[in-house]
Amino acid sequence: MQRKTFKDLGFSERKHLQEWIAKNPSMLGEELLIIQKEFSEFDDTNERLDLLALDRDGDLVIIENKLDDSGKNVTWQALKYVSYCSGLTKNEIVRIYQQYLGVGKSAEEEICAFFEQDDFSEITLNQGDQRIIFIAAHFRKEVTSTVMWLLDHSIKIKCIKVTPYLYGESIFLDTEQIIPIKDAEEYLISVANKKQQELVSTEANQTRHTIRLKFWEKLLHRMNEKSDLFRNISPSKDNWINCGSGQSGFSYSLVVTRSFARVELYIDKGSQEYNKQIFDNLYQRRDILQTKFGAAFEWERLDNRRACRIAYYLRDVNVFDERDWNKMIEFLVESMVKLEATLRDELKPVVPIQTLES
Repeated sequence: MQRKTFKDLGFSERKHLQEWIAKNPSMLGEELLIIQKEFSEFDDTNERLDLLALDRDGDLVIIENKLDDSGKNVTWQALKYVSYCSGLTKNEIVRIYQQYLGVGKSAEEEICAFFEQDDFSEITLNQGDQRIIFIAAHFRKEVTSTVMWLLDHSIKIKCIKVTPYLYGESIFLDTEQIIPIKDAEEYLISVANKKQQELVSTEANQTRHTIRLKFWEKLLHRMNEKSDLFRNISPSKDNWINCGSGQSGFSYSLVVTRSFARVELYIDKGSQEYNKQIFDNLYQRRDILQTKFGAAFEWERLDNRRACRIAYYLRDVNVFDERDWNKMIEFLVESMVKLEATLRDELKPVVPIQTLES
């Protein structure tokens, strides 16, 4: 493999490196959702940032790409972009992402899928500090010195070195995180997060958590009168609780949000292909299962995720409105008891005799 420069290959920052990253954000060493390219919605400026993304914490990530040389002003440029983006609201982020997606896809649904959440209202965006990622084949000393100073002052920032290689007619790109070094990154992030948590009020989360704890306490009391299924489960601050089915890879879950309540069988045996095969086998028996249950399920194969689920919903209810609680609790308890009875003898037979590995 021949080491090359981007100039040797005739590559441009926007048409090549930027597109490569946009289509493969995992090359940056983490899960990122690209929400815009060449973002320019800054008041009274004509400036454009290369890529705008969300990370798994819901924080905005400003990604600045350079080719063979980082330049000397890239840190100042990125800090301006961070300041511009710091005020973006959740609704504005959705609008920006929808513009990037165009027609045919829903920004809210794609964000929910990325965070593996059902209720968009439960997702927080841009509530913490924004982050910066620099990408270049070579970083000047004035850039690395500034980045190290910013890191020491709890600014979330990293530098990734990219090197192109030519092998026959194929081009490969090697990425290496050089700042912070991997061994120190976890410590630096934990220190920054601690400082951030001490500064940011948690009152809103505490309120939601208190309400859900109270709801689950009441539900579990009622459930334990009807079934031993959740006997050893404690109330949770989350919007779901689950229990085992007695079979590895199958669990029963109760889910509540601002808009629905749901009972479900959750299928996750560690392999996406395996999970889909099990789901499809159950789906072939849907008429028998739904007749036994007494209602139609929602068969959620979740093709973009590893797991699958078979669900039954009660809609137009809100866990944060106590007037809905009795209706929700009766639905969840009665439906879960029926769901478990319906599927109790169905789980073993649908598991393939041979594992995928064999």
